[in-house]
Amino acid sequence: MILLAALAANLPFANERLFAVVPLRMPRKSAWLRLCELVILYALVILFARMIESRMGNAFEQKWEFYAVTACLFLVLGYPGFVYRYLRKQHA
Repeated sequence: MILLAALAANLPFANERLFAVVPLRMPRKSAWLRLCELVILYALVILFARMIESRMGNAFEQKWEFYAVTACLFLVLGYPGFVYRYLRKQHA
């Protein structure tokens, strides 16, 4: 599950397509579009994890603290992609 979350967190920064599938008309994705994509991918990973947990047995009720911690973890997992896209020195 952590590997899936790491891949999903880095996906918006790895390419110029929407969710790595839909080609866009603009030459580069904006940072806002990448952020929206990151939020949607976080929600999909959480839903997938919840589905797996409910198939294994009783799914536990989660409060806001769980989602705050996992959202921060998701952002930390996406940091390598952010560095690759925005902070890496571009050589001409």
